[in-house]
Amino acid sequence: MYKMGSHAYEQVNLETRISQASPHQLIVLLFDGALNAIKLASLYIQKGNIVGKGNAISKAINIVDNGLKSCLDLEKGGEIAENLDRLYHYISQQLLLANLHNDQEKLQTCFDLLNNIAESWREIAK
Repeated sequence: MYKMGSHAYEQVNLETRISQASPHQLIVLLFDGALNAIKLASLYIQKGNIVGKGNAISKAINIVDNGLKSCLDLEKGGEIAENLDRLYHYISQQLLLANLHNDQEKLQTCFDLLNNIAESWREIAK
């Protein structure tokens, strides 16, 4: 019962943050979601929870492909947007391989790459 209430509170909290976020903050939330999913996948690998790992990695790939990539404006963004598009594609591919092979190293690489970009986004806000 407590877990259900806690999950409901987290969902409402997330929905509130999303509804009040600027476009810049939404991108930061996407990064945070992908990073958290990768961390969770790593924990699931350690615990041998294959279903949990697969779900977490799928969530990270979905955020990268349908969230972060969809925010790119390849026409106006020029070389930076093109490079990010290629990087996001690479990260998605590495996440898929990490899922197939339970590869903690690939997960860490993806985490580090996304975290570096996320840190830049966070700095922009300052």
